[in-house]
Amino acid sequence: MVGNLPRKIKSIRELLQLRGLPDTRHALISVINITSLQVPPERLDRAVITDFYFIGMSNSTQSCVKMKNVHEGYDFDKGVMNFIAPGRVFSFNADQVEGVNPSGWLLLLHPDFLWRHPLALKMKQYEFFDYTVNEALFLSDQEEQMINNLFKSIEQEYLTHFDKFSQEIIIPFIEALLGYAARFYQRQFMTRKIPHHTILNQLKALLEKSFSQEMLAAKGIPTVKEISSELHISPNYLSSLLKTLTGNSTQQHIQEKIIEKAKEKLITTNLSVNEIAFELGFEYSQSFSKLFKMKTQISPREFRRVGRL
Repeated sequence: MVGNLPRKIKSIRELLQLRGLPDTRHALISVINITSLQVPPERLDRAVITDFYFIGMSNSTQSCVKMKNVHEGYDFDKGVMNFIAPGRVFSFNADQVEGVNPSGWLLLLHPDFLWRHPLALKMKQYEFFDYTVNEALFLSDQEEQMINNLFKSIEQEYLTHFDKFSQEIIIPFIEALLGYAARFYQRQFMTRKIPHHTILNQLKALLEKSFSQEMLAAKGIPTVKEISSELHISPNYLSSLLKTLTGNSTQQHIQEKIIEKAKEKLITTNLSVNEIAFELGFEYSQSFSKLFKMKTQISPREFRRVGRL
């Protein structure tokens, strides 16, 4: 079983050695133009966990990485990007097309490289670092060119100058790259309207089922993780998608369903507030009343009184 466990990789240099890639010029950052490599990176037959960020880009869906979205095919015919945060389990061995030379970029970034820079804290705001490989970013030709230019700017500084100014010069390029990625993901959510609205319909059906009397009694209020698992989407990707389509996160959709069911029971039954809270999966009625008032601006008892006038 030990051989099947993910391999822990602490340093960028260790990962590059494992993949047969050129050694890094700096212990905390490495940028690699896969296109320029004479020998393709070696395959790894074992998943890994790293202590650093991984940003990968393929310049063609038929080269370095070929991945298919769970719900549909590709948005575009070219660039694909993946983002992986420290501590994530992942594998390099995506499908490859025989006879096609790998083409793309790898940026390996240790959190310590961002030490004392505002981007160090901002990194946690980029939810796409926790998306799965099936939730990759697919780029248009124009978007791909913009990302390529940023990688080239990072590469130029990385290869030609590495001194006390390098961090100050390189980090803005990284920040721009991540900013564009966030923008392009928003575009991707909108350009996939049909499959994404299908997911929204699936969410509504799933919440209706989860809030049936039988399901609530058996499992209680569904969590974001449980909902996303049922939809075969990572929690962060689902919440980002829902925020773009509806303005509300997954948790807010769950809360809205709680309030909808609560209003129904308050008006159509004689159950006490405590009984309704229990039926809706709350251990304490105070938690239910607090949520209800936060969402409706009035207490459950006031809502019942007004609704029955």
